[in-house]
Amino acid sequence: MIKSRLDVEWFSVKAGTLFARLGLSPNIWTLMALVPASVGFFALYQGYLLWALVLFIISGAIDAIDGAVARVTGSVTELGAFLDGVIDRYVEILLYIGLLFYLKTVDEVLLVPYEVWIVLLVYGALMPSFVRAYADHRKVITGGKEHKRMGGLLERAERLTLIYVGMLLGLFQGLWLLYIVILTAILANFTALERIYYVLSHHK
Repeated sequence: MIKSRLDVEWFSVKAGTLFARLGLSPNIWTLMALVPASVGFFALYQGYLLWALVLFIISGAIDAIDGAVARVTGSVTELGAFLDGVIDRYVEILLYIGLLFYLKTVDEVLLVPYEVWIVLLVYGALMPSFVRAYADHRKVITGGKEHKRMGGLLERAERLTLIYVGMLLGLFQGLWLLYIVILTAILANFTALERIYYVLSHHK
């Protein structure tokens, strides 16, 4: 595990050094992640699942570059972290709303319509971070250690990984994408409930 972490850090430093040569600030890299995500949204709207998958993965790669550049150039700031979190949410919601349009092409009748699952997925994307931020705002939970302990089963990286796997499988059978959307929506909202329970049981 230690070696793996060192390998990731080594790669991050190399990538940060490489892209820092372009002279773009970390915040510009953060904003640039919106470009492929926006095009990916329209790809989903038009039914191009493969292109959408590629574009959203590119957006994620750009999102990783901003942090790497910030660390290498010594320009890590609270404002940058704030902007990064905001853009992350925009990118994620673009993906889910795009899937709302794409899943119209999946010919499957569900007891609960797919539109409901997309709405739940959006809630699952927003509520975990909201619970953490609002608990801090209201001083119910304070301190970095308490925030880290809040954790949760399915955070942003895990949500997106599941959805990307679903999109990949959806290239062969659209129903698999739908099933993974449902699974992700359930687990993401369970994560929000986990955090709510943590706040209720650990409040000061």
